This record gives sequence, structure tokens and C-alpha cells, in this order.
Amino acid sequence: MLSHFIPAAIRKPFAKYSHAVEVQAGARLLFCSGQLGISADDRIPESAEEQSVLCFEAIGACLTEAGMGFRDLVRINAYVTERACMAPYMAVRDRYVAMPAPASTLMIVNGFTRPEFKVEVEVLAAR
Repeated sequence: MLSHFIPAAIRKPFAKYSHAVEVQAGARLLFCSGQLGISADDRIPESAEEQSVLCFEAIGACLTEAGMGFRDLVRINAYVTERACMAPYMAVRDRYVAMPAPASTLMIVNGFTRPEFKVEVEVLAAR
């Protein structure tokens, strides 16, 4: 139901992502809001790695609720508050994301609604 593209005419991806993903007609789409690194009991870990795990665990719960999984991801949009958060985020993402990988964007932002947050991740899935 998903077709992943990495055209030979452009540079290969810098990391684990596809340049484009096509969703076939008739697929169900799931738009997942940005998930922050906060636990169900309102704990916010200090490290970007732990926050990233919480983001992907929350996304996993949303996917499961919709009868989907990480293989159904079409696109990931991720936001971190500094360059030092990029490598820990990417290491966690790579543990959750299967190949062929979804399309992906990673941006460094000035901050989130609370200064403790370092990572936010939103996804689009299709099945």
C-alpha cells in the first residue's frame, strides 16, 4: 500500500528516511499530533534520548489504537531544541522505524510550550 522512493538523480538520504512515500488510493490515514517527551504520570526526563523514547512510545500507542504499526509510517516530522539533541533522537528513531523508512524532516527549534521539553515528534501513517 506504500511505495518508497529514493531517486538515483538526487543525493542519497543523510539518515534512515525515504525522499518520498506514495500512499495508494483507498488507504486509511492516521494523523498523529506532536508527541512530547512526557510520561503518563507527567514525568519529563532530562535527556533527549529518554524524551525521544517517550515520544515514540506515545506514537506507538496511537498507532496500535488505530490498528497500525511503525511499518505504516508515511512521514515523520521531528523537532529538537538544539543540535546536541539530534544524535540521541536519531538513534531512538532508528530503533522504532523499519526499512523502507518513511519520509522525514528534522528541525531545530527555539523551544516548546515548557522549557523542559527537548523533543517533539508527529507522524502520518497509512494502511
